[in-house]
Order: sequence, then C-alpha cells, then structure tokens
Amino acid sequence: MTDNAKRSTQKSSSGPEDINIAVAAMLRDYADLLQQQGADGFRERAYRRAADTVARLDRPVDEIFAGAGSDGLIALNGIGAGIAGAIAEFVVTGHWTQLERLRGQLSPEKLFQTLPGIGPILAHRLADGAHLESLEELEAALHSGELDIEGLGTRRKQALAALLSERLRRLQRPLGTGSTAAPDAGLLLEVDRMYRDRARSGTLRKIAPRRFNPSGKAWLPIMHARHDDWHFTALYSNTSLAHQLDRTHDWVVIYYQEDGHREGRCTVVTETQGPQRGRRVIRGREEECAAADSG
Repeated sequence: MTDNAKRSTQKSSSGPEDINIAVAAMLRDYADLLQQQGADGFRERAYRRAADTVARLDRPVDEIFAGAGSDGLIALNGIGAGIAGAIAEFVVTGHWTQLERLRGQLSPEKLFQTLPGIGPILAHRLADGAHLESLEELEAALHSGELDIEGLGTRRKQALAALLSERLRRLQRPLGTGSTAAPDAGLLLEVDRMYRDRARSGTLRKIAPRRFNPSGKAWLPIMHARHDDWHFTALYSNTSLAHQLDRTHDWVVIYYQEDGHREGRCTVVTETQGPQRGRRVIRGREEECAAADSG
C-alpha cells in the first residue's frame, strides 16, 4: 500500500471519503505492479477503471459493502467479481493478499493476527510450524482435525473455526460461486513449465520478499499470464519448509482465478518417489498429472 493509502486509512474518522481514497490508491498500486511485472494490459486497465470509480463515489465503499455485500460493489461501474473481492478483503481485514504478494510483502503471520485471539507467537506457529499461508488453509486444517499446535486446544480451535467461518462467509465471492474453480492439470503444468523457463532465462521481474530474506535481495521471479478466462500468477515457493528442504528453486506456487470465482492456489514440485519420480506434479492432483503426461 502507498503512504497515501496508509494515511487515508489512519484518518478514516475525519470523513467518509477517506476509505474510498485508500481503496482507490490500493487498486492503482496493484495496476502499477501489474504493468511493471509484465502482466497483460487488460487487467491493468480494469484496476485503473475501478480505482477511478471508487474515487468518484459519494458513499464510502465500506458502507456499500456493509449494506449489500459484494453484490453492492459489483453494481458499481467497472467493478467485477474479482475486484469486488479485493475491496471486500481490504474492508474486512485491512489487508489485500494479492497486492502484498506482488510487492513481496505477503506475511501469513500478519494475516492470522487479524483474527481475534491470535497473537504473534501463535501466528508464527501456524505459519512456520503448520506451514499454513491463508485463512482458507487454516480453516481446512481446523476441520481436518490434524492441526496440532502448542497453545491451540480443542475449545480454542472450535472458537477459531467459528470466527473463520464468519470471516470467510463475508468474503465469499458473489454469483453463487462459493467454491474455487480450478484449471485442468495440463494447463497448470504448462504454466509451471513456462514460468521455470522464463525464470531460468532471466526475463522475469524479480521481487524482494520480506520473509526469509534478511539481505533484502530481489531474487524471486514473478510471472503473470492469461489463458482464456484464467489469470495466473506464478513464483517460486518462499515458505519456511521450502527453505528448510532447499526447494526454493523447485517448488512453484501458482495462483489462479477465473472470473466470478475465488482465487485458488496450487504447488507444483518435482516428484521424488514412486512411478512419477523426476516428473513435475501438482500436489494433491498426482493422478491427473499422470494422465496429462500420458495424454
């Protein structure tokens, strides 16, 4: 977020337009980063149009969202489902993960601390101990019954699950698309191949992630791509586990989104065992990858 956007959120009590100024600045920041990182011009222009719309509103966007949800945002000129989701996330949490990701500032610890009752220590355990990176992953881990973290007992897990359910319900995309649509395995593997080829050739913009990067070096290549209605962002994994296992230049995280759906994520790795050893596979979709290879 720009300094202007930060100042706007800090003085929100001074006038109803301040939240709109902050959101418009956030959307313009995102458009600038898309342009700098070589994304298609269509997305960049869409975010600039949305920023202009928000800046001209005579009502605060948080008021519109509180009254009509994401549908109220989509009713505004030039704001589609994806941008409505971005505004909703910012209004509800004070963060926008997609922007923070493009700037190398994504911090699961900070995201988890937006939930009542989660402080820095527990947030660190969830991110680095349980290797969780999003609210959706945390919710899934709680429901699986396999989350075993010090300081998170049964009753606290139940309370946290209820909080998450309410938080994520408010952030649901409209148009009846509560679930995340996913591209087929073959397309994801092609995005992975294209990203690794371009990263090796040095043609991608590099960002300097704040996590696990004490020197502040810009080492992490980032790629944006589009195929039909799918938008992709790909980058090497910068998780604690990837660093521990020395897989920061093997594991590729692909974020994908189709219009009208929530953003999804997958990780593509080089398989180290079994019949697909040495091949690129999508975690959790190994059988589909085998079928894609054979096809």
